[in-house]
Amino acid sequence: MAGNQIGFHEDVFYEYFKPIFHPEAQREIWGGHGLETFGKDLDIVRGHDPAFVWTVVDGASGDDQWIIPGLHFVNRLCYLTTAIPHNGIDVEFKISRRLHTLTALGLKREISKLVKLITASQVSASRMVA
Repeated sequence: MAGNQIGFHEDVFYEYFKPIFHPEAQREIWGGHGLETFGKDLDIVRGHDPAFVWTVVDGASGDDQWIIPGLHFVNRLCYLTTAIPHNGIDVEFKISRRLHTLTALGLKREISKLVKLITASQVSASRMVA
């Protein structure tokens, strides 16, 4: 997308953060994991701890979409909530219009990079508190 975020393939998001299925959602979007940006679905999103909320947005070029941490309003398509918190890390997950998935080895490598990023972020945050 833009900025200083670290980018990963969407497979990493699904495997690591584990999006939650919402049977109470108004419509079945994003494979049943997505929540609309208005009405009762937005109420569900607002009822979650912000550290577990993600926004699916359109990319600037319109070719790709992105999953980014937090509750955003510009270019939003839907919201996702996850079992694992993002805790404000500066990361994004690309959803390419050209469908492809990572190999098992590629997914393992990308998750390893994500875990290192999360660990470094937590260490940095704890140093700021100390």
